[in-house]
Amino acid sequence: MAKKIPLRQCIGCGEMKGKKEMLRVLRTEDQGIILDNTGRKNGRGAYICPNPECMERARKSRGLDRAFKMSVPDEIYDSLIKEIGLFE
Repeated sequence: MAKKIPLRQCIGCGEMKGKKEMLRVLRTEDQGIILDNTGRKNGRGAYICPNPECMERARKSRGLDRAFKMSVPDEIYDSLIKEIGLFE
């Protein structure tokens, strides 16, 4: 039997993709909003495709605001876009 791949929805483009292909953005109590490279840290997570266009779309549609049920400042989006640029 084929192994089931966990799917997650991108907060930018809305596509369903494998969990391993995507980046996890995390809201933590102490560190605020960060990129979770391991995918294992504790906190509320949202997934996004590893490209800056999806992060721009998420910014326009306020995807992180909805995912974390709070308002996310533009500086957070800017720093996440920079970090995503490092992965490419």
